[in-house]
Amino acid sequence: MPRAAAANAKRPRSRTVAQPLEYNILLTATLCLLAFGAIMVYSASSARTLLQGQGDGSSFLVRYVAYGAIGFVAMHVIARRGLDGVLRLTGPLLAFALVCLVLVKLPGLGVTVNGARRWLGAGPLQFQPSEVAKLALVLYAAKILAHRPGRLKHPRQVTPLLLVTGLAVLLVASQPDLGTALVICFTLCALLIAAGLPMRYLLIGAGAAAVLVLLYALSASYRRARLTTFINPWAHAGDAGFQAVQGQIALGSGGLFGRGLGQSVQKVFYLPEAHTDFILAIIGEELGVAGVMAVLFLYGLVAYAGLRVARRASGAYAKLLAAGITSLILSQACLNVFTVLGLAPLTGVPLPFISYGSTNLTVLLAGMGLLLNVANGGSAHLRAVAPRNAKRSRHGADDRDRRGRDSGARRAGAGRSRRAAG
Repeated sequence: MPRAAAANAKRPRSRTVAQPLEYNILLTATLCLLAFGAIMVYSASSARTLLQGQGDGSSFLVRYVAYGAIGFVAMHVIARRGLDGVLRLTGPLLAFALVCLVLVKLPGLGVTVNGARRWLGAGPLQFQPSEVAKLALVLYAAKILAHRPGRLKHPRQVTPLLLVTGLAVLLVASQPDLGTALVICFTLCALLIAAGLPMRYLLIGAGAAAVLVLLYALSASYRRARLTTFINPWAHAGDAGFQAVQGQIALGSGGLFGRGLGQSVQKVFYLPEAHTDFILAIIGEELGVAGVMAVLFLYGLVAYAGLRVARRASGAYAKLLAAGITSLILSQACLNVFTVLGLAPLTGVPLPFISYGSTNLTVLLAGMGLLLNVANGGSAHLRAVAPRNAKRSRHGADDRDRRGRDSGARRAGAGRSRRAAG
């Protein structure tokens, strides 16, 4: 018995490896946002669904929890898998997203809701291809940029990436879905900055994109109405500016601590789609400035931890992937917040992890799984493609060294033969 006890004492004990701080921050912020979203989706949708006779008022909550559970399982699995598998799936996922974006436009396949054809499927089994395209483009951009040796010097070095992104943006904007197209553009700009592209090229591209967006916004009457409504929504409070005005009224009537959870007036009679794009306005009305600041604080935690993960990641691909996922979440959150506050035109972009939206919720949770994977030390094996000039110069130097060694050996052999003859 004493010998067995001594052997057990000498045997090393298994220790649970502690997760990095950034991992815990990201996971905690995501869980808090999901819990907050479940509460607010039920609060924002229950009263109107009851008044419309659509059940007991919990239908949107049940669907939010169901899709959130699917996304949470995907997040858990992706966070523990290797990133090499993600690299292999990037091409098929991007091709699937682009094909679905084309199919949405075909008659009889795309589902039209509120004048926009953005969904595929039938009945409750519908998904939004543009949401899948956002994540697929982040994966593709990280892969392309990570293959470049050194820092990115000129946009010509990533022409395939720009062409594919431009095609996706055109397909998404034609649905029409200008908000998601802007999120894709903002995310790509962040990735190009992370890859080292000089700011002058980004400024030139941003100026050209702003002109194109303005021309696109002026090309249709309803988009022109949204633009003029953004400039002065109260002058169009009875038609095009109705939703923006009601959202501002909801925010303004909440005060510092709000009317109380479930006590919103705007969600019942005035504010349409309160549980989706304008859920932040209901948060402001029921929980006040304190509730809005709590939401912004959670997104701030995601930004802080996500950028630290990108900085400390091992390998160019992991760094760019973390930066891209973080930028995707923050770009969408900022665009939604600016829209509700009246600082940007209406775009129809949901608030990440909080708004009701099946495809958006599951895709963003899958993206968070990738970010958690990198935070936990995940990396991928990439082979950098060296430039042709570098290959020629390296081969030329090798050839010169080889010729030098051969000529030196010949000279030494000749000297020995002459000494032997003498």
